[in-house]
This record gives sequence, structure tokens and C-alpha cells, in this order.
Amino acid sequence: MKEGLVLRPPVAPCDESAMIRFCQRLVRQRSYTGEEGGVAKLLAAAMTELGFDDVRTDAAGNVIGEIRGGPGPKLLFDGHMDTVEVSDREKWSVDPFAGVIKDGRLYGRGASDMKCALAAMVYGLAPLAKYKDKLKGSVVVSGTVCEETFEGLALGRVVEAVRPDYVVIGEASALSLKRGQRGRAEIAVTTFGKAAHSSNPAVGKNAVYMMMKLAERIVRTAVPRDDFLGEGILELTDIVSVPYPGASVVPHQCRATFDRRLLVGETEESVLAPLRRCVAELAADDGAFRAEVEVVTAEQVCYTGEKMAGKRFFPAWVLPETDCLVAGALRGLRQGGLDPEVTKYSFCTNGSYSAGIAGIPTIGFGPGREDGAHVVDEYMELNQLTGAAAGYQAIAASILKFDE
Repeated sequence: MKEGLVLRPPVAPCDESAMIRFCQRLVRQRSYTGEEGGVAKLLAAAMTELGFDDVRTDAAGNVIGEIRGGPGPKLLFDGHMDTVEVSDREKWSVDPFAGVIKDGRLYGRGASDMKCALAAMVYGLAPLAKYKDKLKGSVVVSGTVCEETFEGLALGRVVEAVRPDYVVIGEASALSLKRGQRGRAEIAVTTFGKAAHSSNPAVGKNAVYMMMKLAERIVRTAVPRDDFLGEGILELTDIVSVPYPGASVVPHQCRATFDRRLLVGETEESVLAPLRRCVAELAADDGAFRAEVEVVTAEQVCYTGEKMAGKRFFPAWVLPETDCLVAGALRGLRQGGLDPEVTKYSFCTNGSYSAGIAGIPTIGFGPGREDGAHVVDEYMELNQLTGAAAGYQAIAASILKFDE
């Protein structure tokens, strides 16, 4: 948001001081993935206090609050409650869980990704509760769990329960409007050799050497490109041998993980096919070469004890700029005093489910810079926070035709 630019909320301004204090409370409540219970309680209590008509927590621990207007569509605003861990605390200049404010910034783990966005949704949309008779539709806010490990898996449960017509993802966008994103797939490649004593390696077959040949071929594999979303990146992220550590043992297995950024229309089969061709080519040259390629399947235990499992394949999505959700959001934001750029997210979000799987029109709009997540001294500029609160209200009022 440009310096000095102030958004004008179409209904009523929120209590900005209370919102900032609420952000501090959220940041002070550590909520690593699977540990979101404390934030969930704060979020549910705030929604109830601010007049949301219905506030509930589902079996996975997602918090869902609704302001019910008249007949019309349901507009869901989503933000995740979990954060990545602080693994480098000694590098922070402030306590990552103190919620310190200085020089117009609120510091702490989750400030950017994405507790301040959640606070802006709750406080920015709360004034609509007093004017719901003028809303042609309903507003729903969800605080979802486990996004950092499973983009969209928990949101899927919210979508099934709420049945929204439109979704707004609150990930950081610097108050620009996002109409798409690349997806993400986590791909496991495993080579199978033969164990032997490392003093006599000729009687074995080293799975790591096999992986070196395969990985070299895989990284030369061409990936597709999209004019809007960019390149479908394929990047090696780790290699682990079995056994590990392997003192005096020729490893009989090796597993590598590749991060593949997905474009619209790509499927699990289309993504895996080129990698499987690499395996087939090496097997044709060496009859003893064996390897498998698959999308990783994993399980996540929620703070409630509920287990969620699924494949780490999160589709890409793009909403046309002419879509009524994009046009309506732009109209509301511009009427409120903001002229956002319309662009795309560079990372994966819960929109992979709402748009990529469920096919629900989805946009992104949130406070803070996209590169401000997961960093040392993570922070949120307070003017971005207040701008987002007014912006969320402006989007809701425009889409739900407030007092038209």
C-alpha cells in the first residue's frame, strides 16, 4: 500500500487498536503445525465477541465463523493458523513470540504468514454483523490447520461444510489481487540396489550411484511453461541412503525428493510420466537397474487428535481476469481507495483445494510482502494490516452487493 494511502471501508471502520492487540496475542501464542489449539481458542472467542452469528470448531480443529445476511452467495475468507517452526532463534533480534511493535511493524513468527491476515479478516468483516440485513449473502471466515504441510487439505473440510460460492485466500499479497498460483507436488524417487560390505563393493550394487545417474537425467528433463504462471519448476530437495548412517555398508536403497511446481491442467500421471521414462531408459541400459517414482503420501495429526492423510499433490489454478469475483473485488477495492495490481502468487496456498480441486472461484488478497514468510525477524507493517481489514470489508460489500 502506498505511503499515506488510506482505504475507506464501505460499511464502518473496525477497531484498529483492538485488532493490533489481537494480532499481538495471536503471535504470542505459538502455533506450529499440529499445535494450533491456542490460536483456535483466541480466534473463536474473538468471532463470538464481535458478533458473528455462528462460530464452531470442526473435528480437525478448523475454526469457522459466519455472518448471515439475506439470500445470496456465501463468500469464504480463509487463513491458516499454523506456522513453520523457529529453528534459528539465535538470529532473531526480537523474541519471535513476544509480538513486539516498533517503527510501525509488528514482529514475530506468523506475523506475515499469516496471523495478521486472520486478524484483519475477523476485525475487518465484523462491522458487517450490524448491517447483515443489507447483505445479499453471507460472509464466512475460516482459520484452518496444517496448511504448512498440506496446502488445502484442511480447507477441503471447511468447503464441504460451508459450501461457499467464492473464496478469498488471505496469504500475503502486499494488498495486490491474486488470481492464480502454481501448484506443488512432492515426488519421491527411490532406487534399489544390493547391500554388501564396503570392503567388497563389487558383490553389491550401490543405490546411491544409481540415484546419481537417475537424478542427473531427471534434472535435464524439460518442464512446461505458462505465460502467466511461469515455469513448472523441478528441483531436487533431498537425498537419503538406506541404511543411514551406513558405516561399512554399501547402501541398498536411496530415496530422493523432488519439488515440482505445477501448471494448470497438469495431472499426477502427466507429471510422473517424464520421470518414469528416465527410469525406463536407464533400465534399458542396465537390466539390474530398478527404481520407483511416486507422489508422496503423508499423514498429519491435528491438535485435536484427528488424523488427515493424502497425497502431496496440490493443483495450480488461474481465474480469468474477467471473472465476476475478480471484477467485483477490484470494484470494491477501488471504491475504497486502493488500485491493486492484478497478478499471481509465486507460492502454493490453500487455493489449491478451493480452486484447483473444488473448482470454486478463488482470489488472493492479504497484507504483507510475499517474501516476508518463514524469515528471521518476520514482521507485518501496521499500515498493511489496517489496509487489509478495510480491503476485506470492501471485497465482501462489493461481492454481496451491500445496500445496492
